[in-house]
Formats: sequence, C-alpha cells, structure tokens
Amino acid sequence: MAHKIGAGIAVSASVVQKAKTAKSAALKLANATADEKNKALIRIADSIDKNRIRILAANEQDVEAALSLTKEGKLSKSLLDRLKLDGSKIEEIIKSVLDVAKLEDPVGRTLSAIELDTDLELFQVSCPIGVIGAIFESRPDVLVQISSLCLKTGNAVMLKGGSEAHNSNAVLFDVVAEASVSAGMPAGWIQLLETREDVSEMLKLNDYIDLLVPRGSEEFVRYIQNNTSIMVLGHSEGVCHVYVDRDADLDMAMDICYDAKVQYPAVCNAAETLLVDSAIASKFLPRMVEQYLKAGVEVRACSKTQAFLANGKFNKMEQIKPASEADWKTEYNDLIISIKVVDGADEAIEHINHYGSGHTDAIVTENKKTALKFMQLVDSSSVMHNASTRFSDGFRYGKGAEVGISTYKVHARGPVGLEGLVIYKYLLVGKGHAVAPYIGPDAKEFTHKPLSKEIQLLRL
Repeated sequence: MAHKIGAGIAVSASVVQKAKTAKSAALKLANATADEKNKALIRIADSIDKNRIRILAANEQDVEAALSLTKEGKLSKSLLDRLKLDGSKIEEIIKSVLDVAKLEDPVGRTLSAIELDTDLELFQVSCPIGVIGAIFESRPDVLVQISSLCLKTGNAVMLKGGSEAHNSNAVLFDVVAEASVSAGMPAGWIQLLETREDVSEMLKLNDYIDLLVPRGSEEFVRYIQNNTSIMVLGHSEGVCHVYVDRDADLDMAMDICYDAKVQYPAVCNAAETLLVDSAIASKFLPRMVEQYLKAGVEVRACSKTQAFLANGKFNKMEQIKPASEADWKTEYNDLIISIKVVDGADEAIEHINHYGSGHTDAIVTENKKTALKFMQLVDSSSVMHNASTRFSDGFRYGKGAEVGISTYKVHARGPVGLEGLVIYKYLLVGKGHAVAPYIGPDAKEFTHKPLSKEIQLLRL
C-alpha cells in the first residue's frame, strides 16, 4: 500500500512508516537527560566490544564480495579500502563512541537571554534538529559515528549505507539499536534502510526528515542535493592542497606532503594537489617526487615542474605524467598527485580558491606573515599551517566523531560534530504580557537588557 506525502507523491508504506516511527521517537529522545544518553552510549560501546567477532565476520563477507567487484572494475579500490574493518578499527569505533559520551551535552544550553521588559524574558536555547537522514557509501564505521552523535544530540536517525557494506551495516545497526533501547532510549530512534529505491523515497519525506547528510563521491552528493527539498549538509568533493612556500623548512615539508598524500589516500582530506614555490622548486621537487614514486604515487606534473626536474637531471622522468587542466580539480582518492609550480603565495592562494573545493588546504612556511595571509585568504572550511591536511577530521578536532565534513557556509562548516546537529528555539516567558501596550504613539519601550548567564540558568 502507498501513502501520499506532501504534493501527492506516492512512496512505499515501509519507508514512510520508518520515518513516522523515527519522528515519534525523536520527540521522546529530545527530552532524554545527558546522563541517560551517556549511559546508552557506554552501553553501545560495550556491546560493540562484546560483538566484535560477529561484526568482523559480517565485514569479512562484505570484503570478499567487494574484492570480486573490484577485480571486475565495478568497485574502486578506495571504496574497498574504506570498507575493511579489523581489530584496530573496532577499537577506534569503540573509542569514538566513548569520546562522544564524554563530551558536554549540547542540548538545552542557553545561548543568549534578554529582558524585553520587566518580567518578560526571552531565552535562546539549543535543541535537537529532529530526524536526520544519513546516506553514506562503503565505510561501516560511519554508521556508528553518525548514530552516536545523533543520540547525544537527541536526534532520531534514518541510515542508508552502501550495498557493498550490507552485512556489516546490518550487524552494527542491530548492536546499536539493541544496546541503546536496552539502556532506555525510545524504540525506533534509529532506522536502517535497505535498498537503493529506499533512498529515492527517503528524499521525498520532507514532512518527516529535517536534515540529510550524504557522505560519498561528488556525483553521489550532487544527486542527493538535486533530488530533494530537504536541507542537505555535506561536501561534494575534497580537492585538498598543500602549498610549500619559499620560506618552508624543506624537511618538514617533505614529511607533511608525504603524510597528506600517502598516509591514507582514499579519504576526502588527503591532498590531491601539491603547489611548490618556484624559489625552492629546484631543491624540493626532486626529493619530494622521488619519495612519492618510492611510495607508488603516480605523479602528474605541470610543464614548469617537469622543467625543474629535467634541469636537475632527475633520472626518472619517464615515470612523470603531464598534468591536464582536469587534474587541478580532480579528487583522486588514490595514490595520484598533481604538482604545480607557482610564483609565490599569492598565486598559490589564487589557484586554491579557483580549483579547490573549499575542504582543506595547507601551507608549509616559517614566515608567519605569509602563513597568516594564506590562512585568512584561502576560502576553505579548514586551513592548516605546518600541518597535514589529514588532521581535518571530527575525531582529531576533539568532536568525538563527525557526521561529515561540510563545505557550506551556513549552519555548520568543516568537520561537523555535535554542534552541527543542534539548532535552537526561542522561549519567551512573561506574566500576562500582550503586544498592544508596545504599539502606537504612546507605546511602552522595551528594555532589551541582557541577562547574566547565572540568571539565565535559573529563570526557567
């Protein structure tokens, strides 16, 4: 049986029912205390620990099936890498849940308070958004990250992972749902969608879902953005840069550039383009390119980069590929890097703001004035000085975990943790006040007097 939603759009009863259940549970979860939510998070972490054999067995099934898809060219190696779980990854998942439990509860905080008039006081108080729809590819640990953040912020969540992680997601969903409900959370606060068709139907549920968080490829995120009227929080791609300035410590630059590309190339905060100041290119490029090639990185170089290498008698020129215009705006998610020589920080900034995706960019320099200029003028959600782009991450930023990284400039930007999953509402407390006395030629004036924080917490 089909239900009619909004402007007469028919969607399947199963998805609608899950959305209705989630919305009902969200109203209850919004009133859970910090202690109750933290107890549930600790129960989840404990249950993941106790079920690790079951989780790893399910993941092994997914990885085995994904290997065949990768060999057939139907699944990228980067997605395969993101899919894999092991003992250390399980430990990371457990730690991320416990870290979220330790964070201050963002719900019910008085953000501001003002006296409009005697005994008429206005409070701006943080509250959950409602129902979050999370759609993600490959990485099953994302299910736990998003779930723990939603629980802590009092939001219900509808989850749809990639089909390649079907078994892993199903087990993790069961573990999280069972543990949290046994700890007192409302049944139905977490929902799992199963099919690609469910996603299409989910995008129509603007009556029930308040925010969508897609995590995946540029094509995937743009599809979500273009096919829903629900607000979408996310980034379309991660074209990240490292710029090595003329005043850089070159040994430091080697380490940062290597880490930013090689440490984990399949993620959105890995560097895709290396920009090198022409003033130090002859010294730096041969060393850096040599290190990249040893690590199996495919190097795509601009004509100036090729000239500097050739003039320095670099003996592996046959391994260097020419960079195309498309390379400067490509997210490889692989062991590939494009390299461009620029004439100083101004050109580097111009290149990043033109070709970058507003995700994460870094400068390596000992010149504080240049560093400050770069950090102020590069229009990205995270800008680093003498540090790898790989630090752009909710866990590393002390958020416990992240629902994703946003390159938008409204509501939340950069790695989005608890603060991005709460909104606020205004609570007005009066004593029989009416608007009429404040209107007309003899209108009473508002006092608009700020209230101290101590008073704010006591008034309500």
